[in-house]
Amino acid sequence: MNTMLRKSVLGIAGLAFTGGVFAGPIAAHADAGPVEGKPVAVAVQADKLDAAKLIPHGVQGAQSKIALSDEQLANAKAIIAATKKAGLPERAAVISIATSLQESKLENLGHLGDRNDHDSLGLFQQRPSSGWGTPEQITDPEYSTLAFEKGLKQVDGWQDMPLTEAAQTVQVSAYPDAYAQWEQQAADIVAQHWNS
Repeated sequence: MNTMLRKSVLGIAGLAFTGGVFAGPIAAHADAGPVEGKPVAVAVQADKLDAAKLIPHGVQGAQSKIALSDEQLANAKAIIAATKKAGLPERAAVISIATSLQESKLENLGHLGDRNDHDSLGLFQQRPSSGWGTPEQITDPEYSTLAFEKGLKQVDGWQDMPLTEAAQTVQVSAYPDAYAQWEQQAADIVAQHWNS
């Protein structure tokens, strides 16, 4: 125990004893000095996200990870904010971020010319021609996230599905298993930024 802490503890104990001698036994037992720190530690632990909620099935297959630029991180945070706005749990944010990592590497993509997949745009590579919204809407991170999650909510049992199955049911990708590789990074992002 360091000297400063020892002096504080001894000082509090001395005050408690002195209070007991001069004010009687009730006042001596009323001082709970050192005990007051414990509830704070419990409250901090309560803010941590439960890994079982973020990745309930464990990751599937080899995992990929990329370093995120400030713009990509801002887009991930926008997905988290939109998920909260929709009133959905952390798992929905994990699915959404993993989907965006696969579709656009969390970059809000505009029209890519000859490299474009049809008319796919935005974080989730949604298509105006498929009814996802206008190009302006689809390239708005909040709108595109809410549109994706609206589709997710329509999938019966999405909360209990492996990530790749839930994402594929909404996205209908030519590469349905590709979403799984981003689950750990998506969960790490949500764990780090959900409560910030």
